Amino acid sequence: MSHWYQLDPSVVVQQVNSHGQNGLTAAAARERLLKHGPNELATTAAKSLWQALWEQLREPLVLMLLAAAVISVAVGDMRDAIAILAIVIFNAVLGLRQEYKAERAMAALKKLAVPTVRVKRDGQVQACSMADLVRGDLVLLEAGNVVPADGRLLETANLQVQESALTGESAPVDKRASAVFADEQALGDRSNMVFHSTTVTRGRGTLVVTETGMATEIGHIARMLQSVEAEATPLQKRLAQLGKYLGAGAIAISLVIAILGLVQGETWRQMLLTAVSVAVAAVPEGLPAVVTIALALGAERMLKRQALIRHLPAVETLGSVTTICSDKTGTLTENRMTVTVLDVAGQQVPLNNGADSPSLSLLLLSGALCNDAALDNHQVAMGDPTETALVTAAAEAGLPKHKLDHLWPRIDEVPFDSDRKRMTTCHRCDRPLPPPWQSLWQRVVPPNTTAVIFSKGALQSLIPTVDRVWLDNQVQVLTDDLRQRIYTAHDQLANQGLRVLALAFRPLSTVPHRLEENLVFLGMVGLMDPARAEVKAAIGLCRTAGIQVVMITGDHPLTAQHIAQDLDISSHGLLTGQALSKMPAERLDIVAERTSVYARVTPADKLRIVQTLQLRGHIVAMTGDGVNDAPALKQADIGVAMGITGTDVAKEAADIVLQDDNFASIVAAVREGRVIYDNIRKFIKYTLAGNVGQLWLLLLAPFLGMPIPLVPIQILWINLIADGLLAVALSFEPAEQGVMQRDPYRPNESIFSRGMGKDILWIGLLLGVVLILVAHGYWSGGNPAWQTMVFTTLAFSRIALSEAVRSSSESLFKIGLLSNKKLLGAVALTFCLQLGVVYVPMCQHIFSTVALAPTDLGLALLLGTVSFWAVELKKFWISP
Repeated sequence: MSHWYQLDPSVVVQQVNSHGQNGLTAAAARERLLKHGPNELATTAAKSLWQALWEQLREPLVLMLLAAAVISVAVGDMRDAIAILAIVIFNAVLGLRQEYKAERAMAALKKLAVPTVRVKRDGQVQACSMADLVRGDLVLLEAGNVVPADGRLLETANLQVQESALTGESAPVDKRASAVFADEQALGDRSNMVFHSTTVTRGRGTLVVTETGMATEIGHIARMLQSVEAEATPLQKRLAQLGKYLGAGAIAISLVIAILGLVQGETWRQMLLTAVSVAVAAVPEGLPAVVTIALALGAERMLKRQALIRHLPAVETLGSVTTICSDKTGTLTENRMTVTVLDVAGQQVPLNNGADSPSLSLLLLSGALCNDAALDNHQVAMGDPTETALVTAAAEAGLPKHKLDHLWPRIDEVPFDSDRKRMTTCHRCDRPLPPPWQSLWQRVVPPNTTAVIFSKGALQSLIPTVDRVWLDNQVQVLTDDLRQRIYTAHDQLANQGLRVLALAFRPLSTVPHRLEENLVFLGMVGLMDPARAEVKAAIGLCRTAGIQVVMITGDHPLTAQHIAQDLDISSHGLLTGQALSKMPAERLDIVAERTSVYARVTPADKLRIVQTLQLRGHIVAMTGDGVNDAPALKQADIGVAMGITGTDVAKEAADIVLQDDNFASIVAAVREGRVIYDNIRKFIKYTLAGNVGQLWLLLLAPFLGMPIPLVPIQILWINLIADGLLAVALSFEPAEQGVMQRDPYRPNESIFSRGMGKDILWIGLLLGVVLILVAHGYWSGGNPAWQTMVFTTLAFSRIALSEAVRSSSESLFKIGLLSNKKLLGAVALTFCLQLGVVYVPMCQHIFSTVALAPTDLGLALLLGTVSFWAVELKKFWISP
């Protein structure tokens, strides 16, 4: 049914078999979920096995191999054709396996990224995965939520929804539950409906779900948009470009080798196959696969550190972060807000003594009612940490929120706004409170009171709305002396590291047009959110890693300064949002470099700070949790959303979602990003150095009057073990010592920077010289095993080199063979496979090998380690 907007809310609730007060039962929800399936938009169908295989086989370099196999068949060389096809299939299977693992890892990450929503089931508010929503569920919405399904609104309070993703309308749309339409309306005009994937920008509301999954309006669009392909990461694109250049160079070299071979008397068939094999051997076709594997593995490891990667390119950028802009609450602190002090104009009382004072008890009542948090049936608070602390404190004093909401229902409100920094609610109070609160309230308010306004927020925001103060159990005019007492008390609380909320109220006989005026100041609540124990060490680690940590908070400057001192963040350059807003761009450009703490900032200020740092050349990671943080999260090089307290909008805008809202998890993710980039560079260094050595061998041999030292099948075999098994195993290399004791690398640096290009050239040349000496020595001596000797020496060289490049500065004997057991296993496997190729009769026939004498095998093994010892000697030479 698509005309829900033409029905009264009670009729809609009846037709979806729900209950307007209690929602569905858990049993009914489970039954509907089994019947209709999860509330998910269908994604592009997974690739079939044959489709994935075809994608492996249609790569240009693989097509070159297949062409070589076809040529072999055409000239009657079935042995080479079968061997080439076997290697192609093995490579394809290996690629399929790694692709499957990567896709499975990313699918698991996407599944974890499904947001949770607040639903009412069995009369209790509870958290529920968006995927588990069913028709008839009652969903509670507030600013920052992404609407989880299509639904008819039952209640609204200043609700605005951004529907541009669905209708194209740029401005948020006002929503009213009371609206009922007799005529058919366009989608954008259905003000009593909300739709899947739109965003709540203001206010709150309750909806009854009418459609889920692909039956929603956005689901209809999704059916037409299921051909989106995953885009390559920036690093993959750079490596693909590198592969093209290497491919062009390899083809040119292979043609030269083919011509030289023909001049030496080789057959055109043999040289054609050799030319194709050389071209394939010269190009590291495993580069894109290894990058994907490394990024996917890194994303899995980051998930174990509570960092959920939403966009794979973020893994690359993480290793280059120079500045982390972090929110304070919940990220640097425990996000475990508890009310510790109640204050009325300078009179501070610990929470456990608050119920003895009518004035202080009134603070708890105000904090519980002017509040969007809730307690579930296990008395666990859900919602904003500050609000849950207020609800918990009131419940412990005998004022459970669900009873208060029932006795004094909310009839109007002005929702919290990050610019106003306050929230105001109006409640009908015609029912008495439970004892002993009933007598208290009767002493506080006039007899004709029918409603009451409660307001809470930052002191600077609330003071302009008040003209009186509750003091000594009576209302008094707010004099300058009382105002100064309030400010002094506020600063004392803030200096203790407490977050301070001010509260006010106003009894009413009639509800005024403007709620936030002529209020009575009640007092302040001091809440403690201690710094996380592990964050101080993480900030110290950032300092040694050359990463600047900037704390950005909406809290009072004194509170921010207290936490900054606890965490060893320099607060000498503290800047307030007010000062920031008046500061010209050219001045901020200078100040931003030495400012580590920003207090009382708005989301707009966050965006400006990020942009300024980026203009200064910083790679910025930015944390955020609110709707208005989304621009700053998108602007930052790495947007980091809070998984616990973060709004759905913030999570959608971010690259990373912290599942524990912990700053230490950001630092762990940065470390992992550095490890991944280092491992990709190791693979490139390893494979290109080995390929350069092979090319020197094949290029120089004809000039020495020698036949081609390696037959095509041997070249392809080396390519398989080196760029396949050994290279993939390098992706699992753990972090090098000191990975967080160096400055970040630029994300746009050359692949061959920091001496890697030189290493590739000299290692390749050394390997080529060793191989050409072996080849010429055995060939000129008339040894029939000369090609097998070259082939085996090359194989052992590639095996030894894989261990040598594991670290650019530390010796293998220091980091240990067992620190990468997967690579050690790959080394043992390839060593045994190479012995099989040399000594197993069937393999000898396929690979044109002969059994080597023990002395020759020992010499091949010894010479195969020359490049290893050279690399190790360089590490020793340059080590401090």
